Amino acid sequence: MQAPRRDRAHPRRLPLYSPRLPPALDLLTLNSLVAADSLLVPMQAEYFALEGISELMSTLDRVGQSFNPGLALEGVLLTMYDDRTNLSQQVSENLQAFFTDKLLKTTIPRNIRLAEAPSHGKPVSLYDPRSRGSEAYRELALELLSRNKMDSPEAKRRKAAAAAAASSLKSFNKPEKKPRFWQSKS
Repeated sequence: MQAPRRDRAHPRRLPLYSPRLPPALDLLTLNSLVAADSLLVPMQAEYFALEGISELMSTLDRVGQSFNPGLALEGVLLTMYDDRTNLSQQVSENLQAFFTDKLLKTTIPRNIRLAEAPSHGKPVSLYDPRSRGSEAYRELALELLSRNKMDSPEAKRRKAAAAAAASSLKSFNKPEKKPRFWQSKS
């Protein structure tokens, strides 16, 4: 589980905070759910993962009622997804029917580069930035930013560059038109 968190106590709020939590519902997970504003649930496209979703939703309801009424489900992310298998497609359809708009459009595919990256001590975005897995995580980041009405760092950079260019154009004085030597001075 991952819990995006907005810091309520500090004036400089963290827009998204994403600790990796174990799948067990232990004290660490419970404390994180109490502190979180929303929850992103990565879920394997496997049958047994569907079995545990009802227990997770029940736990979220209990935490919301007892400790954190503001806790919301940010979304459900399908991981280890292989669109060539009937099982992955069935799991996706079941989740879509149950979660509707909470099921993220981005899926993380089964990808050997995702498995190899940790053994090389690198995130997949550095190990193989052009792999399907790396591109899927980039799409996930953009989808989460979009859902939370936030700009990506690249979009912020482009806006700042456009504003700087517009500002410099305003200060640019158009040169005075002088007649050319071949033009008559009328």
